[in-house]
Amino acid sequence: MPQSAFKVLEVLEQADSPISGEIISTKIGITRAAVWKHINELRAMGYDISSSQKEGYRLKKTSSKLLPYEVLKKLKTRFIGKKMRYLENTPSTNWVGKQICSEGEVEKIHGLVIIAEEQTGGIGRMGRAWVSPSGGIWITIVLKPRIPIDHVFMVTMAGSVAVARAIRKEFDLGALIKWPNDIFIGNKKVAGLLLELSAEADTIHHCLLGIGIDVNVPLNQFSPELQKEITSISAELGHEVDRATFLARILKEFENRFLLIESGEYDAIVREWKSLSCTLEQRVHITTMKNSFEGDAIDIDEYGALIIRKDNGKIERVIAGDCFHR
Repeated sequence: MPQSAFKVLEVLEQADSPISGEIISTKIGITRAAVWKHINELRAMGYDISSSQKEGYRLKKTSSKLLPYEVLKKLKTRFIGKKMRYLENTPSTNWVGKQICSEGEVEKIHGLVIIAEEQTGGIGRMGRAWVSPSGGIWITIVLKPRIPIDHVFMVTMAGSVAVARAIRKEFDLGALIKWPNDIFIGNKKVAGLLLELSAEADTIHHCLLGIGIDVNVPLNQFSPELQKEITSISAELGHEVDRATFLARILKEFENRFLLIESGEYDAIVREWKSLSCTLEQRVHITTMKNSFEGDAIDIDEYGALIIRKDNGKIERVIAGDCFHR
């Protein structure tokens, strides 16, 4: 949408009473016809704007869509999210991220956040489908991290901590992290993360951190089987929430921890992750590409590996796999 449309929106937001198209056109230096055009564009984006020949235009309600304009008003980061790409729908925000990274220098888009109202082909871990209807937060953060490649999982850990902390601070809900990259409220999943990496030898070309959160998603949009396993923020609270404010909080929480990673403060992230873990000290069933086994989850190391004490007393370090709580 043209920037002048948002200038019209700013004028409407600042007005205490209805304002005429003539005054708006004078304030931002466009024609009255352009004002009318931008008003209609804003309405198409979900803004409730009343109009009358006598009084003029009035903003009655902001858009419920997760528009960059609304997020940026509340964003308090240095670089994460300062650049955004918004899509009504896309197969996958990570797929869009790959396309963008293939077209230019990643350093210039470091911190870019790609937002979709809906994903039609969302992908979770192990290539599983991720249901992503409208009302959620479906984003990818494009990163060029300055960290050793063997510590790249710390980016996922930082993201998990950021989402859990944001849920706790914003809504006072007891969100916890289930290894390796899921966020739970009680015994139901509310969010998941996926890190995709492009690297060569010891050089990280880029990272794509995908984050999916069921925010204002009615649970009846999911199959009965899924409803037993997942929840949403609105279902937990009993009402919808401001997604733009919530996303701004997540991005700030993530940036704080990403900067810790880049400064080598790995222990701080690991300690916080452990404090929010619902997996540690649990009896778990682990399935990897090679085998499956049970044991007690006793620790996580600075590389993100889960440490399991098997029934025979042997210690197993799990780098990747599925973890089921018993």
